[in-house]
Amino acid sequence: MKFLQSSGWSAAAWGLLISALFFTQVVTAQDDGDDTIKSVPLRTHSLSQPYLDQDLQSRWFDFGGDTVVRADQYIRLTPDRQHQAGWVWSRLPLTATNWEIEWEFKIHGQGNLYGDGMALWITKQRALPGPVFGAADNFEGLGLFFDTYKNNRPGVVFPYVSAMLGDGQKSYDHAHDGKEHELAGCSARGLRGSNIPTKAKLTYFQENYLQLDLQYKNVDTWVQCFSVSNVTLPQVAYLGFTAHCGELSDNHDLISVEAKNLYSTNPTRPGPGKGGKARKLRAKKQEGGGWGWFFMKMVLFVVACGGGYIGFVAWKQKNQRSRF
Repeated sequence: MKFLQSSGWSAAAWGLLISALFFTQVVTAQDDGDDTIKSVPLRTHSLSQPYLDQDLQSRWFDFGGDTVVRADQYIRLTPDRQHQAGWVWSRLPLTATNWEIEWEFKIHGQGNLYGDGMALWITKQRALPGPVFGAADNFEGLGLFFDTYKNNRPGVVFPYVSAMLGDGQKSYDHAHDGKEHELAGCSARGLRGSNIPTKAKLTYFQENYLQLDLQYKNVDTWVQCFSVSNVTLPQVAYLGFTAHCGELSDNHDLISVEAKNLYSTNPTRPGPGKGGKARKLRAKKQEGGGWGWFFMKMVLFVVACGGGYIGFVAWKQKNQRSRF
């Protein structure tokens, strides 16, 4: 109270100011917490150390090709040797309508020349070896390619990450690094041999959007590679990871996989990228937060008025005492 008197402000003004600050803080907290996307872990499509059970098997995944599992470190899809190919495929299909898959991986080796790369798959087929980064061509579903060797694609910096939607008929365009049927992609200079944990995060909302984010520059700093609207993937598809080395080679390591089932508590579906979040915020503001938020605003209004009235009474009594 001593500070209030020395500042020259009336008690009424301070009462109104404090009430206004409190009101502003509550409004801000409501906006910052407007994240309506919830998640449920999908154990059937996640992988973590030691990867295998006591019988040296995995309950949820199959391994094949040249894949080597080192329980305390990684699943090595290919070693740094020529003509290697390896794969990991889920045993159960991914049937979630909306999902997010985040995985940590590492592409590295000793040579100055290296290749070819690795891929993530969400396809109707599973565990079929082939020429597309270790998996079969003419796939049906999504192929996501981390290509480290440039064949013939002028003006593009490698490593290059690209996505392709296969319909069972289209072939991957090896000659031009997938350009012919590319859905979206981005250059990721520094992804190979990065000195921080390299991660990718793929988010899918059915018939709405598909988005890929990468972490390879700084820890906890995600870079959006692409975000594509109106994407439809098979409702029943398997999750796979493959890698391939030809005349050139590299280590392609899978460190961990974390899969989640996503759902929104907001009837307004999220859109891709930042725009989706903005739309959710606008929808929330239009709804006004319901009766609970209306009641809170009324309480704050009463508190503000009460603070102002008490301050006015105190000021009036002070002026009356000063007359005598």
